[in-house]
Amino acid sequence: MGCIQSRTSNIQALQDEELIEGEKLDLLNGGELRDQDDINQVVPVFKEYSLSELKLATNGFSSDKIVSESGEKAPNVVYKAKLDNGRFVAVKRFSRLSWPDSQQFIAEASGVGKLRHKRLVNLIGCCGEGEERLLVAEFMPNDTLSKHLFHWDKQPLPWEMRLRVVNYIAQALDHCNTENRKIYHDLNAYRVLFDEDGDPRLSSFGLMKNSRDGKSYSTNLAYTPPEFLRTGRVIPESVIYSYGTVLLDLLSGKHIPPSHALDLIRGKNVLVVMDSSLEGQYTNEDATKLVELASKCLQSEARDRPNTKFLISAVAPLQKQTEVASLSLMGLQKVAAPPPKVLSPLGKACARMDLTAVHDILLKTGYRDEEGAENELSFQEWTQQVQEMLNTKKFGDIAFRDKDFKNAIDHYSKLVVMMPVPSATVFARRALSYLMNGQPELALRDAMQAQVCMHEWPTAFYLQALALSKLGMETDAQDMLNDGAAFEAKKQNSWRN
Repeated sequence: MGCIQSRTSNIQALQDEELIEGEKLDLLNGGELRDQDDINQVVPVFKEYSLSELKLATNGFSSDKIVSESGEKAPNVVYKAKLDNGRFVAVKRFSRLSWPDSQQFIAEASGVGKLRHKRLVNLIGCCGEGEERLLVAEFMPNDTLSKHLFHWDKQPLPWEMRLRVVNYIAQALDHCNTENRKIYHDLNAYRVLFDEDGDPRLSSFGLMKNSRDGKSYSTNLAYTPPEFLRTGRVIPESVIYSYGTVLLDLLSGKHIPPSHALDLIRGKNVLVVMDSSLEGQYTNEDATKLVELASKCLQSEARDRPNTKFLISAVAPLQKQTEVASLSLMGLQKVAAPPPKVLSPLGKACARMDLTAVHDILLKTGYRDEEGAENELSFQEWTQQVQEMLNTKKFGDIAFRDKDFKNAIDHYSKLVVMMPVPSATVFARRALSYLMNGQPELALRDAMQAQVCMHEWPTAFYLQALALSKLGMETDAQDMLNDGAAFEAKKQNSWRN
């Protein structure tokens, strides 16, 4: 009953899923209390990841995992990655010259990682090993504002959704100001992303400096704040200027240079800048208010621009369809993992969270899935230590059979320490025992360990799905069920061949 020793064999229980202290408390959100029901998912504590973890999560930084709209041509490439616990994340890989000092990079990332808000794409980790500079953030599955505004497929972004974008981004910037993070680098339509509910969020990547000296504007010079052109530095008022350029993008549906837009506005052709595809969706009064707000944001003198509180007070009253879900406004369906084509009896039992049925199946299966693996016990000298180990396994198996799950956990825990090579089946049995004992976090850890022992063992994936469901992470649970079903099919096909 052998397997390869796991590099994560001493992994702490669900370190990725620990909650920020006080995360469940209400937070001020643009003048409104943050309701816990509005939170899409629990945000893990910011942590430093190892390079090996992120290489594994991105398939060795495979080009197939790149989600940056400019692909590999982007100066700092973003990958869609999948962590060991099944969570999808975005990994941004900075150019090697961006941050020569790894400690400075980690310190800056840790500061940004303390921010938590439902209007932000929250930063959950970083890595500064060797020459690598990597950021890890929540993954947003519904593309960027740039994609929906300039490269739409089915329908242009509707007026009400554009209003929601300017409102939510104003809330995000105001929260950053409140937390003394007043500098946002290079705010543009690529920095606004849409989460699984279609709600717009502001990327936390823009809160990081983009180069060693803080000169961090990368857009076309025609769109950069005047003071940046003069001094090469970004100030808090520069962020308001950039907000004005995004507002212009939303009003026009085009990327209009601010100077040209201001010429039109000064010529009293206020509505000339409006996107023709929005005709009939807005009142002239509302459109005029937003054009005038854009004009205020784009003032050449920084002191003449409004602050974030003013932005919220200007755009919040324009929201008309607040009760309509963002996905509905955008004409999108919620991204859901397709159901697996074939589930084994164990997979079905895990899907319906039938712990009794899972216990029965694991009991009948025994250790036969590990048959054929190298069994080091048979080659060892018969010693008292080996006899003690076999007795511990026997007592654990008896307790598991008799549904004495507390004692099963105790015996299997001793066995894990004693065994020279850990057993996937022991981890699986202890995982179910933890579930029976109301400890899904520890169960998920053991199911992950079982997967490390046997990389394509469907049972390990099914048990992870069960634990994730118990933790309320349904989307991740469905992904695990699909993976388990895929390996089940692969195993059956190999038998047929």
